[in-house]
Amino acid sequence: MKTSYAFKSIFLVSFVILGTYFFIHYELNLFLLDQNKLIEFINSFHPYDDFIFIVFQIFQVLIVGTIPGEISEFIGGYIYGPVLGTIYSAIGLCIGSWLAFALARVYGLPFVRRIVRPSIMEKYDYLMEHQGRHISFILFMVPGFPKAALCYIIGLSHMTIWTFIAVSTPGRLLGIILVSICGSSLKNHQGMIFFILLAIMSILFLLVYFFRDRLLKLAGNWKSMDIEKKK
Repeated sequence: MKTSYAFKSIFLVSFVILGTYFFIHYELNLFLLDQNKLIEFINSFHPYDDFIFIVFQIFQVLIVGTIPGEISEFIGGYIYGPVLGTIYSAIGLCIGSWLAFALARVYGLPFVRRIVRPSIMEKYDYLMEHQGRHISFILFMVPGFPKAALCYIIGLSHMTIWTFIAVSTPGRLLGIILVSICGSSLKNHQGMIFFILLAIMSILFLLVYFFRDRLLKLAGNWKSMDIEKKK
């Protein structure tokens, strides 16, 4: 058991260190400030650019705050189209989400505090104290929500890895599809589709933002109902 724990710890730490090295070595922080440069950078790895994009998506989750997930999903749709863009983003983001969850689960609160801003942790401390499956699913669906931070926060809860995968993967999928189509529509000069999808995502974000307190309260009620059923 101890050997398995040590192996997982070494693997996760090595993966993050290696990714951080490449992030600094290739000065990706400069590319993140310019989407066109980032697109050129990914395309420069052809024919392995799809693999590089998936790896980029993984570290987009692990290194919280480097770049909003919607921007990288948008770039995926712009480069690869709505179908492949969705698939590549989904693979990378799901792997990155699992690794973030695992890092939080292995190294605990002190580690997460170094990565996630205290203001975000305080706002969603309910998810650390309870499983919060329903509210977690809703938050993963909302475009613009800090999902990378959410993965670390949920990793501190009692939620199992399989429940987390079941919540985060389908929760992310709708947003990935919408943003990937946005990227593809902009590349193909389909302005009407782009602005309609942009409006839909903006409305979803604003609804959750303005009703976030009610959603958290509702999540607490769901938790109480679950406890009563178990009794």
